[in-house]
Amino acid sequence: MKKEAVARLCKQAYKQDGCLTVAELAIMLKISAVTVCKYIHEWELEHKTVLPRRGSIHDIGPTLTHKKIILHKLFIEQKSVQQTSRETYHSLQAIQRYISTFRQVMLCMQKGMSTEQIAFATGRTKRLIKEYEQIIEEYKKGNYNMKQLLGSEVHIEDDIESWTIEYAEKTEHHNN
Repeated sequence: MKKEAVARLCKQAYKQDGCLTVAELAIMLKISAVTVCKYIHEWELEHKTVLPRRGSIHDIGPTLTHKKIILHKLFIEQKSVQQTSRETYHSLQAIQRYISTFRQVMLCMQKGMSTEQIAFATGRTKRLIKEYEQIIEEYKKGNYNMKQLLGSEVHIEDDIESWTIEYAEKTEHHNN
């Protein structure tokens, strides 16, 4: 029941041009921050979407779930970058970074490079590379065609201008 309350509070704050932190949610619901994180993680996995909160809206901190959800929407569900952005409360730049890093790591793994070598070659941390390696291994276990994923085009909607204006207005409200 409190898990749904966490989700509802996040969504309501976002609709009112606000965003809540985990600490604020914990205080409001009189539960620990650890429990809030657990509820958020479970809810996001169950619903395959990201709750709007400060960490996700401003792309603060590493969260495997977001990468996993975003990459799944783009490569498996074949959703557009803009639709994925709307559904996950992430900027186009953040999504582009996920796509780029995902492809770089996948290509390096196919070349037989170690985690350390991939981190050096991509300029990313070993911890981040391990997160992408885990996602890629899950795709392999799910019998997805890795060559097809590597070569697949990510769909970008034609009406980028109206989306850009809509996104800029939303982020302007959240940054003030």
